[in-house]
Amino acid sequence: MLGVALTAFAVGSGILAVVDGRHHRLPHALVLPGLAVALVLLTSAALAADESSRLLGVWGGAASAFLVCLALHRARPAAFGGGDVTLAALAGAHLGWFGPDAVLSGLLAGFVCGGAAAAGILLSGARRAAFAFGPPLLLGTWWVLLAELR
Repeated sequence: MLGVALTAFAVGSGILAVVDGRHHRLPHALVLPGLAVALVLLTSAALAADESSRLLGVWGGAASAFLVCLALHRARPAAFGGGDVTLAALAGAHLGWFGPDAVLSGLLAGFVCGGAAAAGILLSGARRAAFAFGPPLLLGTWWVLLAELR
């Protein structure tokens, strides 16, 4: 059942990365249903595996990633959009399956990837280029998820 949740997240990640990369928006109409599906699938996976302890990780991971990124959004709404906040909740739910360290590592990896992308933009000479944070956040999330699955 975890495989189903991760497969759905992989497909959604691809779609969300393309949408954000092209339009610099992560519409709630795409992210929120993905979050709902993720929470249902991950909750079902935990219950099916008789690992109810993972429920706290999944729901807590979603909530904590959401709250951390909501604080960033409130501090700099033009730099960190609302779609990024909801995407962080989606990522946090999946990372939360593996515990709070994975949630923290995934978010940090996303910010490192974002920093590298921003540095590349600056080094290219573009000073005021628009920057989509969704793809780096997803890359950092998958980096940690794949490491946890090894």
